Amino acid sequence: MALRVVGVDPGLTRCGLAVVDVEPNRRATLIDVKVIGTEAGTPLDQRLLVIADGIDAWLDQHKPDVVALERVFSQLNVSTVMGTAQASGIVIVAAARREIPVALHTPTEVKAAVTGSGTSNKQAVGKMVAKILRLDEPPSPADAADAAALAITHGWRGAAFGSAGAAASASSPRSGTSSGLTPAQRAWIAAEAKARSVKSR
Repeated sequence: MALRVVGVDPGLTRCGLAVVDVEPNRRATLIDVKVIGTEAGTPLDQRLLVIADGIDAWLDQHKPDVVALERVFSQLNVSTVMGTAQASGIVIVAAARREIPVALHTPTEVKAAVTGSGTSNKQAVGKMVAKILRLDEPPSPADAADAAALAITHGWRGAAFGSAGAAASASSPRSGTSSGLTPAQRAWIAAEAKARSVKSR
């Protein structure tokens, strides 16, 4: 059973969204991509409302097992960091209302997972995303490709216990079990473990 991951590249002007199904053998399939955009001159409350409505609709439509979100990190441009943090908060709340686990991944972690190097540029990431998803070209615009990269990263690395993603999953009451994992997550992890044991023989 595939693990459905919604990747989110947060931002006020452009918030990238991607839905990727990841199988235990690491085969990833792009289901859908979208960018929610707001104009810089729009009042902040209206910008956040547009993002909130878009995220709500996206989660309700695709019903993911987990949301993979870029971790906010410090930059020289404080206003950009603030906008990213505000958009991230909207995403986290929307997921929490639906009891969907949220996993945070740093840009370096995403680059390393997708390309093998934590210092890769956006072009290299986009190229590898297209290759991994078996696409002729990267999802467009770049924010959508970044969201897809986040989803792939979590599908490949976040499902393993001991990771930030697993910690987020384990704390979620969504499944109604003590582990907090959804049926798809439990099946995915079990299948992945089985696949690994077969390869090791």
